[in-house]
Amino acid sequence: MRSGIKWMFLILGTIIGAGYASGRELWEFFGFESGLAIVIFTVIFIIAVYVIMKISYEERSSHFFPILERLIGKKLSYVYDVLIVLYLFTTTIVMIAGGGATLEAFSIPYWIGIAVFAILLILLFVGSTNGIIKLNAIVIPLLVFGLFYSLLSFNISHHHSWVLDLNKQYNWPAAFTFTALNILPLIAVLSAVGKEMKGLKEAKIASIGSGVVLGAISFVYNETLVQMSDYLAEYEIPLFAILKGSPFAFFLFMSIMLWLAIYTTAVSGIFGLASRLKDLMKMPFWIMAAILVIIMLPFTRFGFANLVAILYPLYGLINLYLLVTILLYPILNRYRTRE
Repeated sequence: MRSGIKWMFLILGTIIGAGYASGRELWEFFGFESGLAIVIFTVIFIIAVYVIMKISYEERSSHFFPILERLIGKKLSYVYDVLIVLYLFTTTIVMIAGGGATLEAFSIPYWIGIAVFAILLILLFVGSTNGIIKLNAIVIPLLVFGLFYSLLSFNISHHHSWVLDLNKQYNWPAAFTFTALNILPLIAVLSAVGKEMKGLKEAKIASIGSGVVLGAISFVYNETLVQMSDYLAEYEIPLFAILKGSPFAFFLFMSIMLWLAIYTTAVSGIFGLASRLKDLMKMPFWIMAAILVIIMLPFTRFGFANLVAILYPLYGLINLYLLVTILLYPILNRYRTRE
């Protein structure tokens, strides 16, 4: 039970990063008439996470290539191997940019915020890499609570009620591209813990728990953003539009939680990259982390909102084939077993 919850926090920490926690990612994919899309996302996300963790457990994996090979075969695995490395690299750039953008709310210059973020990112790898799991166990529950509280407070104060009208759900296909977007980081991170899992019960707890929490937050968050749609263009981080008018102490708390969520997701990205490259680069994790971060820094000049708007929908489309393969895996694998 405890291990399952630990992996659940790792999953939530991987998904709730700069794009998601800020609201920018949800607004790019969902928006108006997306209630059904979020329900579908919740279901397929639970299935996908369980399948990935099951394969990781069976393979006792330490990085993502064996998982890809089981899912899509050896030839396509090389294609997605490169794609995952590219995805982790570019989305970690988004996280670093998000770290700088978050600190701008406190009048800290963008580049100074990025420099502080980059240094702290490297320092975590000087010690044990287990620090990311411990940090997630503290940050994610606080962030989830803070998000729920701020979103519910906003909706109650504005007397908004949520209605799922099945006749107005044209955006339901977004469920598949949104889930597909988040598949690559999940494979990268969960494949690295396969050797640490004790049984499939952990996978069931982690997949259902993370899916239900993400589905609930996504629905409430998206409905809130719909109410704020006229003002979102003014904010790099939509969450700050929702928090406008909140007591400063709560605004400060949520800003810190958002920054830490971005930080833990960036660490997950670096960890996934370093795990894959450790056989090629015979050096300590922290040196690999430093090299990767230094290479990433120049790309952050494109800005957080622009990076999310360009990269996230693109990866959502590219990963659709991999998502379909994961969802069909239990059926096809059972058929092969009987054969």
